[in-house]
Order: sequence, then structure tokens, then C-alpha cells
Amino acid sequence: MLDMKIEQRVNIKFLVKLKKTAAESFRMLCKVYSEECLSRACVFEWHKRFCNGREDVEDDDHSGRPTTCSTNEKVKKIDKIIRQDRRLSVRAVAEMVNIDGDSVRKILVENLNIKKLYAKMDPKNLTIDQKFNRKEICSDTLKIIKNYPSFINNIITCDETWIFTYDPETKRQSMH
Repeated sequence: MLDMKIEQRVNIKFLVKLKKTAAESFRMLCKVYSEECLSRACVFEWHKRFCNGREDVEDDDHSGRPTTCSTNEKVKKIDKIIRQDRRLSVRAVAEMVNIDGDSVRKILVENLNIKKLYAKMDPKNLTIDQKFNRKEICSDTLKIIKNYPSFINNIITCDETWIFTYDPETKRQSMH
């Protein structure tokens, strides 16, 4: 799509050199490109630019936020911040890292696999520490079963998400 825009701008530049008006240029582009033609306003804008002496058909560089803020450095920094205090809001993390909240939210969900649960951030999957903890608990349980075979009757099987420590808080509790 970008190449199509550049191609049409080149054609507009050519039509300006042929002394065609903006309206004539737009009609000609519509005949050639039909549905993929630039908008009327865009054709008129580029026609005006080329009439004023512009030679470059590329977009101007413009300031603004970069297309992505999720560099490895930012991801690591956000991960460290969240691991230190899971009760921080996305806005607070964004201010600490100096990027916008949507980028922080995207990094949390896509890169770190973390979601906001009530008043704190919780990993969707078990972390390495939780996996290690789970392994230790299972090993201890197996040792107990080996020594006391009847102990197995006391075990309740369940979904593995019950295994990792989870202390739900209401929003009211987390405010204190």
C-alpha cells in the first residue's frame, strides 16, 4: 500500500510538471487507480506541495512517539518493577518507565504474560519460582506417601492452577 501511495505521488508530480490542475490530476488518478486512488484531499495537498517546489515524494519525518516502545530494556525494567511491587497500577508503571500506559499494558500481557487481577499483577502461567516450589511440594508429598501409604487417601486432586499460592484480595482490602 505504501508503494502505491509513492507511485501516485510520482504521478502527481509528473502531472504538475505537465501543468495539469489538481482536479484534472485527481480525475486521471481515479481512472488509473480506481478504488486504490488517494483521497481527493490528499491529491490536492500533494499537488499544492509539488507546485510550491517540493521534489521529494516520501513522507516528511515527523516527531511523535515511536511506533513501538517494547524494547528489551523496557521489558526488563517493567518486569523488575512489577516483581518488586505487584500492586502498582499500569499508570504508575508507565510514569516510572516514561512510556504510555497502552504500551505498558501491551508489554505486561504479550511479553511478560501478566494480567491485572484485582489490585495486583499476577502471572497467567506459573513462574520459574512457582514451578520450583511446586516440584518441591510434590517431592515432599511423594516422600510422605512412601513412608505413610495411607496418606494418599488425604490428597484431593484438582486443577493445577490451585497449586500456586494465590491470596485474592478485594479492591477495598488492597486500599489499606
